[in-house]
Amino acid sequence: MDQKLFSEYRTLYALNWGQPWIIRIRVRMRDLIDADVIRYAVDCVMKRYPYFCVELKKHHEYYLSENSRPVVINNTLKGTTLNTAESNYHLISFSFSDNWIYMDIAHAITDGSGAYAVIRTFLYYYISKKYGVELQGNGTRLIGEEISIEEWEDPVVNRNDLPAPALPNFSRALNVRHAAGLEQDRRPTIFGIAIPEKEFMRFNIENDGSPATMVSLLLSRSIHKLYPINEDIIRVVMTVNERNALHAPLAHQNLVSSAFLEYKKQIWNWSLSRQATAYRGMVFVQSRDENVLNEVASQKLLNQLIQSKTTDQERVAVCEMSDKMGEEIVTAAVSYVGKGNFEAEEKYIRDFHLWTNGKGDGILIEISAVSGKFIIDFMQPFSSPIYMNAFLNELEENKIMYDLQDVNDLEFPNINLPWLK
Repeated sequence: MDQKLFSEYRTLYALNWGQPWIIRIRVRMRDLIDADVIRYAVDCVMKRYPYFCVELKKHHEYYLSENSRPVVINNTLKGTTLNTAESNYHLISFSFSDNWIYMDIAHAITDGSGAYAVIRTFLYYYISKKYGVELQGNGTRLIGEEISIEEWEDPVVNRNDLPAPALPNFSRALNVRHAAGLEQDRRPTIFGIAIPEKEFMRFNIENDGSPATMVSLLLSRSIHKLYPINEDIIRVVMTVNERNALHAPLAHQNLVSSAFLEYKKQIWNWSLSRQATAYRGMVFVQSRDENVLNEVASQKLLNQLIQSKTTDQERVAVCEMSDKMGEEIVTAAVSYVGKGNFEAEEKYIRDFHLWTNGKGDGILIEISAVSGKFIIDFMQPFSSPIYMNAFLNELEENKIMYDLQDVNDLEFPNINLPWLK
């Protein structure tokens, strides 16, 4: 089934060569990876998710066309350039080495929630086959189920009852690169931090927090301590899943809105618990259906503007303008899909990470909760550890146990698109 593009526009045309918008899920298993079993599991995944078995084609307009070629699996962790002969023209690929499995998928065709569904199905089939165990499934999407039209259809494109979008009027946010004088540091870096799930949840309960709001607050506090008299506001964007507001729980598209959390002067001297209550209040208000639908309406308007342009260059220009405006009002972003709930599969999983690349100069934190740990992937477009150290100091000051697991260059495979030369 061919799929017309709509919600994909703003992410596709915002891509840069060398800075693709990829979701990379990294899973470290208990044992070495079996190449034959991973092939079996990937083939099962693609049977269950036919709307991801696609390639980008053009006939007057770009669209996603059925792609029956095998999804590529490479015995390397560098990944595969998507939408090329190397990837069989798919927008998804898998790779492995030792006991690590990577899944790379274009952010234009899904978001963290959609990627989690795919990797959950993959792990079900991989673990079942490798270890000869019978797993329960419990919400995992499996072969043989009816794939409803709600999984296929874009829930935004035909919505005619959205509110008139109200464009926000935000002041400039603190820019972490400029504040630290890191203009020449262009080496994207990622720090992996593990926090015991039970301990962090206890801390949240005691301080009226939740995982994503608390991480957002701790990051805000740590940056403020570095620059206590900076005039630009520290503004953290927390991702909000649009599916609830759209009444489209099964939709596979990239459906993410934002809640803006501002570390205002009025709350600087409050206790952490009182600040956490304030942050949760900001999230609660901005996550109400009417507010989420307002942002959906803004996104739809942007996609319609992109679609109205007749050349790829004009469409790229629209996205560049939109990105520049967005980057000026954001200090950092925090994303949390929610608890992994891999259940019986978790005893075979040692580590789980979700990486993606943010836009501009800001910090991006992705939170995963799998196998009794919160994994905080702290991503930044430079190598200096100034903000990482400040964040770890904030954890220590609040007696939050952590393990700095690793430090890596933040690298993703590219996507080849006609307008990226």
